[in-house]
Amino acid sequence: MVAAATTSLPERLEGGRNYDYRFAWIRDQCYTGTAVAAHGPHSLLSGALRFLTERVLEAGPELAPAYTVTGQPMPAERKLQLRGYPGGTAVAGNRVRGQFQLDCLGEILQVMAAAARHDMLAAENWHAVEVAAMAISERWHQADAGLWELDDKHWTHSRLACVAGLRSIAAVARGTADGHGFRRAANWGAVADKIMGSLGNCVHSTGRWRRSPDDDRVDAALVLPVIRGAVATNDPRSRATLRAITDALADDGYLYRFRHDARPLHEAEGAFLLCGFWMAQAMHLRGERAQAAGWFERNRGLRPGRLVHRGIRRPPAAAAREPTAGVRPRLDARMRSHALR
Repeated sequence: MVAAATTSLPERLEGGRNYDYRFAWIRDQCYTGTAVAAHGPHSLLSGALRFLTERVLEAGPELAPAYTVTGQPMPAERKLQLRGYPGGTAVAGNRVRGQFQLDCLGEILQVMAAAARHDMLAAENWHAVEVAAMAISERWHQADAGLWELDDKHWTHSRLACVAGLRSIAAVARGTADGHGFRRAANWGAVADKIMGSLGNCVHSTGRWRRSPDDDRVDAALVLPVIRGAVATNDPRSRATLRAITDALADDGYLYRFRHDARPLHEAEGAFLLCGFWMAQAMHLRGERAQAAGWFERNRGLRPGRLVHRGIRRPPAAAAREPTAGVRPRLDARMRSHALR
């Protein structure tokens, strides 16, 4: 599964943010596989397992964030001698090829655990699980580029993703009949506890999660640990984090990744639909059904007569964001006349 079928489609007119997404991101395979597993043992899940298992067994702790669809290393980013969209340039390849993204290892364990609950893991899949868990044990203390592919830091979300993944696969292994499963579960649980115990400096004075030990900002990525079960939905850190995210990063039913600077959120970049769906899931897990429905309906692009948002019945905004593949920002309104249909 590729992130996009085209390259160099800018976020907005004259924005200068053009990338090549014609590759298979490890994280995307995990998100999709986990979502499909919630429905059942679908063939799409089998395909994701195969791709992830092959990459993990080939690369081990040197796992790259993305590959070509055939599993080869992606090319480095380069500019093409072609006319791009207004204000941008045509590019091929992606600079992510040189990054380390710790959270991918945790997400791999999540999808493996989901598949195991459908009795879909063969011996080679379990081998990949052991390799991924060992990679976390070796590299969790290292700085990484994180979910948003930024500068290397000790991102809180990355470590919580590993905690969730290790605990999820440990719970499955604990249910196996042999003693080896119990030993593996104990080892993985111990690593998860060690990572969790190291995150004391990632808690803000208000009780919410910080982006990293040296970054106090709120980040929509920190909705995911609630969904994945790294921390309970009723944990004070979860409640404080969700409250801070909705207060600081929500606008008109859409959620932004994080605040770049003092500019209004919509001027820095577009809202991410994926973040809105995460918030819908988090609200659902908390039992706040009206809130969850409001987030979900708003972000999937439906335009009912009235929407429930933050408990207030209100009409939808006249100008809605452009629905995309789920992880790309919306297009600027002026850009739509130039977009390929």
